[in-house]
Amino acid sequence: MSATDPDAAPRTSPAPDPRVPGAPRPAATPAARGPARRTVLAAGALPLAVGAATPALAAPPLPRAGTDTGPNIAASPAALAPYASYWFPDSLPPGEPGPGIVWRSLAEWNPESDPDLAHNAATVPLAPRFTPVPPHRDARAGQARIASLVSFGPTAGNPSQGSATADSYALTHWAYIDELVFWGGSAGEGIVLAPNAPVTDAAHRNGVRVLGNVFLPPVAYGGDLRWTHELVRRDALGRFPLAEKLVQVARTHGFDGWFVNAETDGGDSALASRVREFLRALRTAGAPHGLRITWYDAMNATGRVGWQGALNALNQEFFEDRAGKVADTLFVDFRWTERTLESSGALADRLGRSRHELWAGVDVESNGRHSAVRWDAFVPRGRDHVVSYGFYRPEWTRNHLTDRSPGAFHLSDDLFWTGESLDPSRPAPESGWRAPATVVADRSTVTGLPFACSFNTGHGLRWFEDGEVLDDAPWSHLALQDRLPGRRWVVDTTGERPSVTLDFADAWRGGSSLLVAGRPGAPVAVGLHATRLPLTPTTVAELVHRTGACPVDVEFGVATREPAAPGDPVPYTWLRATVPSGDGGWRTTRVPLGTQAGRTAYALAVRITGRGNEPVSWRLGALSVRDTALPRHPAPPAHLEVVATARRGNEAELRLAWDRAVGPVRHYELHRLLPDGTRRFLGGTCAAALYVPSVTRAGPERAVLLELRAVGETYAMSAPARTELPW
Repeated sequence: MSATDPDAAPRTSPAPDPRVPGAPRPAATPAARGPARRTVLAAGALPLAVGAATPALAAPPLPRAGTDTGPNIAASPAALAPYASYWFPDSLPPGEPGPGIVWRSLAEWNPESDPDLAHNAATVPLAPRFTPVPPHRDARAGQARIASLVSFGPTAGNPSQGSATADSYALTHWAYIDELVFWGGSAGEGIVLAPNAPVTDAAHRNGVRVLGNVFLPPVAYGGDLRWTHELVRRDALGRFPLAEKLVQVARTHGFDGWFVNAETDGGDSALASRVREFLRALRTAGAPHGLRITWYDAMNATGRVGWQGALNALNQEFFEDRAGKVADTLFVDFRWTERTLESSGALADRLGRSRHELWAGVDVESNGRHSAVRWDAFVPRGRDHVVSYGFYRPEWTRNHLTDRSPGAFHLSDDLFWTGESLDPSRPAPESGWRAPATVVADRSTVTGLPFACSFNTGHGLRWFEDGEVLDDAPWSHLALQDRLPGRRWVVDTTGERPSVTLDFADAWRGGSSLLVAGRPGAPVAVGLHATRLPLTPTTVAELVHRTGACPVDVEFGVATREPAAPGDPVPYTWLRATVPSGDGGWRTTRVPLGTQAGRTAYALAVRITGRGNEPVSWRLGALSVRDTALPRHPAPPAHLEVVATARRGNEAELRLAWDRAVGPVRHYELHRLLPDGTRRFLGGTCAAALYVPSVTRAGPERAVLLELRAVGETYAMSAPARTELPW
């Protein structure tokens, strides 16, 4: 983040890089993406009161199917692709944007004229979370938390609804994260970024707040102080129009606030005062809607950029001033020391603020878990934590790999978050990297019935339904990710510890399953979810699982009380789940939990016992707990229609829209019904609009037949809504 850092240019300008394999690339030329300047976005734009903005605002109508989609998009190979939103505060850079970049003015944006909003608006509400008793005594609740600054793709050309690759940063260790910042921005693309919907939907399902990014870049990297002045400009009534606009953007896109990073030097104390007043106005307007602000330690009270590496008298006014709270949290620049963090925490105490609202920046972009970090300066062993973690670019776990297959990525990510032992209850001796799971207590959102998990990570090498492959192409879409176990993996056995992984070779649903493999020679208990599930006389657990050549006995574990202290074993009651079967196919086993009625399930687990000395290979494809004998099917969506198409001979891309189903829905799935009667998976989303990049005519078919289903929490599917695209 610092302009004095030789890595600042690539870190602050995450433009598409052809040297990075698998990085999302703009799929269209500037002409194909729409006008290069702001003329169309500005035309007819009217201000919208903040109080009127809601995530349900619809995008403007698109051309009807089969009609001319206009000269700007008809000739492009990706004419209709929606991308994550980004803007400049008001004025645009001189010249013309580069390929795949669209320059937009935030001051002139409004939801009604945004054709991609239906694809970019998150719909999953922020789930409440709780903190179970930690699995290890050094993992503490109520102290250090974690902010994570992640670049999920380039600023321009970052797909709104996933992409056709499994090579993606499919973050799954949400249990340790408190706040995620959608990092990015550059002077050549845009400097105000709204998170794309899959990131927010996945984070919210796990109780994690997501912040958009306001990045005022250093002058050395194209920053212009006029953008700072435009951002904090007052109107004739003394209001801050762009503060209200930022609240409107967050509300319509469904995320939780803003990370504000003012690194453009050259200001004065008067500008600093306006920035502080702007932050207060932004917080005041956003607080009724639950929005938050994180301030980055760059600009100080003089108006100049001077990274302090501390909370001190020079930057305190951006965190807390005489009138009260200005920002909810502060990201302390990387140049902190043990002394400056101790003094920062003490100052926060004197201000009546939590010292854990200070994030100590930990730069892991280049070296990841091999980075040299002075851990005892902020998360010491044996005494209270000084301040919190602030990870910068933990997607290193993916970016540094030569083999970027899903399995290789998740192993790398597990080592980063859990540590060398891959078991948060039994940390390996520390050899430099202090893994978050050994410091911070995990959290969970599994608090009500029904609950289900198919161990889907949000990307895969193919798409499975009911154990069958319905699409053999790689994919990624984070919003389709399950609520995965937070502790990966707590394993108890008196024998040899088997491998426990999220595996992508086979699955019941989505792209992955839980695989236990090895020759343990003794029963193996694998901890799954921490829960707060009320058990009733009709509660039932259901496992979908399969074995390899060696049959196994399976038991389902339910803990109806918590461990007495951190690090104590979870007191499971074990219930027989299956009779050994040697057929190797997927089978469903129901385990009645009515004997535990009136109690609360605090944790779930499985225990497997192999027969003989043969290697064990057992997959868990899905786990569900509900209080009905059969799963409830959601109501179907309505009025499915193709709202825009772009054709190239026997191939077409399209946008679809529909009315949301009545009642609770986890997400929607779109299939194509082929002439031979088989179905092919085309995509899924939590929204009520979906972009399909390609459908190809199947032989002489006269129309593409499309079916959309609502999917419930336990993956029961609704009746289909149908439409067709004539050739």
